[in-house]
Amino acid sequence: MRTRPLKVALLGCGVVGSEVARIMTTHAEDLAARIGAPVELAGVAVRRPSKVRQGIDPGLITTDATALVKRGDIDVVIEVIGGIEPARTLITTAFEHGASVVSANKALLAEDGATLYAAAEEHGKDLYFEAAVAGAIPLIRPLRESLAGDKVNRVLGIVNGTTNFILDKMDTSGAGYSEALDEATALGYAEADPTADVEGFDAAAKAAILAGIAFHTRVRLDDVYREGLTDVSAADIASAKRMGCTVKLLAICERAADGQSVTARVHPAMIPLSHPLASVREAYNAVFVEAEAAGQLMFYGPGAGGSPTASAVLGDLVAVCRNRLAESTGPGESAYTQLPVSPMGDVVTRYHISLDVADKPGVLAQVATVFAEHGVSIDTVRQQGKDGEASLVVVTHRAPDAALSGTVEALRKLDTVRGVASIMRVEGE
Repeated sequence: MRTRPLKVALLGCGVVGSEVARIMTTHAEDLAARIGAPVELAGVAVRRPSKVRQGIDPGLITTDATALVKRGDIDVVIEVIGGIEPARTLITTAFEHGASVVSANKALLAEDGATLYAAAEEHGKDLYFEAAVAGAIPLIRPLRESLAGDKVNRVLGIVNGTTNFILDKMDTSGAGYSEALDEATALGYAEADPTADVEGFDAAAKAAILAGIAFHTRVRLDDVYREGLTDVSAADIASAKRMGCTVKLLAICERAADGQSVTARVHPAMIPLSHPLASVREAYNAVFVEAEAAGQLMFYGPGAGGSPTASAVLGDLVAVCRNRLAESTGPGESAYTQLPVSPMGDVVTRYHISLDVADKPGVLAQVATVFAEHGVSIDTVRQQGKDGEASLVVVTHRAPDAALSGTVEALRKLDTVRGVASIMRVEGE
């Protein structure tokens, strides 16, 4: 074993960063044995240096992150500060000064991963980011390495624990959205400002990363269609139950049937209770990967939190340190297919549409005519009426999303349709 330690700089020492530092200290001997050399925490960049950080030598604390990554003797920089800047500049500066990088920054990777990949390649360094998607669940490395010889056609999963917790509580307890969100906040699953989670931004960033790796093409955050769950109602949950389904916020990345394009989307969807994703409860994550040779693979586990995310960071640290000792690098960007990302309107989906209609003869015929005019086939219809008002629930067969959207707009114009109570896609069949 080499006695000279590999030096590590840590950018950020919040929930994840402090846990990374703790594990590096308490598991130092094991990490050294697995790597083939000891690792030394050489500096920790923070914004609030006066804060007490248990187990970390105060002499390692600095507010000058730029100076830390420019030192020249740093082997690996671990970035867990998040956001676009200064993270992007710090990472590219680290590469310029000889360090490899381990990052958990999903927002930056989804927004401008190409810049990071290019900088890593230019300077012959590693960029690893297992912790950016699904916490402790090994997902990035299987896609980049284990399935490198296969053809991945679809990635479908629950990649945000906060939203899964909220929807699970709405399903199991009958709580409304606001009540479930309050419970998630009280338990620490939701941030004080939950927008990134409940509006789907967090899941969309992860979908962009997954789609890019799975399909060997560049997919940015702006390419991902996104809907949050703030409009999901107790009535939607009840309708799903009547269909033998539950509602989940899904990230779905697909290769087109002709192989000439890809899609990436995040939105609430009804999935059958028989589907394995339906049983994913609380704040857990689960992702299905469908590959041509390997078939269906499922990855399941805690998708967030200090310890789970730190586990993924440390796994990357071991891999990068081994590469440093071997004077090699791991996989970089693979975007050789250069496939276009199709708009949501081209995606073929199913819809569950709930309409408030007049309870009188001919309404169903009018509604069915609108569907037919837009080339959308109806799978099932359920109608309940009382005192001149009725609820009409239509579940469609698969059709282009643009045709389904056009159908809904045409339905709104019918005199007999009082309103569209809810619209939700149906997946997992």
